[in-house]
Amino acid sequence: MPSSRPSRGTMVTMTVVQPMLALWDDDEPATPAAPPAHLARVLADSSDRIAWLRARSQGITATDVARLASPRAVQAVVLDKLYGNGFGGNAYTDHGRAREPEIARWVLQRHGIESSQKLFHAAGQRRHLATPDGVTVRADGTVELCEIKTTKKAWSSIPRSYLRQVAWQQYVLGAERTLVVWEQHTDFVPLHGDPQCRWVERDEDEIHRLVALADQVLDTLARQAPVDPFAPGGRASAPPPPDAYEAYEPPPYDPLR
Repeated sequence: MPSSRPSRGTMVTMTVVQPMLALWDDDEPATPAAPPAHLARVLADSSDRIAWLRARSQGITATDVARLASPRAVQAVVLDKLYGNGFGGNAYTDHGRAREPEIARWVLQRHGIESSQKLFHAAGQRRHLATPDGVTVRADGTVELCEIKTTKKAWSSIPRSYLRQVAWQQYVLGAERTLVVWEQHTDFVPLHGDPQCRWVERDEDEIHRLVALADQVLDTLARQAPVDPFAPGGRASAPPPPDAYEAYEPPPYDPLR
């Protein structure tokens, strides 16, 4: 059998193949996504209740806006900002605060919305404030909120004062929708195994209306306050006029939202 080896004296040509280098390094870590914009607008956390109360006293909150059903309500909100309303809570508010962590755990398990205690201000307006019960950012960047209520009444629909509260929170956070969750009770004993819930979509017309009314409150405060009501210690000390509360509407059961 003839040999396949080259004979002596025969020149052997070898080709050296260089490895191909990738134009892009696939192993380079991806640039981290920018944090959601609302996280840069945190003013306080309700875990520090004194700081939280002080911060929320500096502007218009969702609790205030819940009462702004019409321009007539502006003066009543102004008077509460100036003189306070004397409401410090009751058995129903105590029950709501006690149940909120349990309901929040259900919301996280079922809907993936984490509870929140942070006070946020709106983009470009530090006196427009809200403390939603839950906040999450979905994979596509959409912000969704949660608002938790307890009630002794059966709801056929969400009360309008709460819808105003929700719309304001959506505006402040830049959220697209809110899961309103409520638990009905009798004598402070929950009636059902799970709370009820309903999604509320963002309503730009309602937000526009509420922002206009909230700004009326701020403008009226600036005119009527004997001192700046938003300065430290700036709450008015003089009593309101006798007819001041003609347009008064009691706040929702949870006045510290």
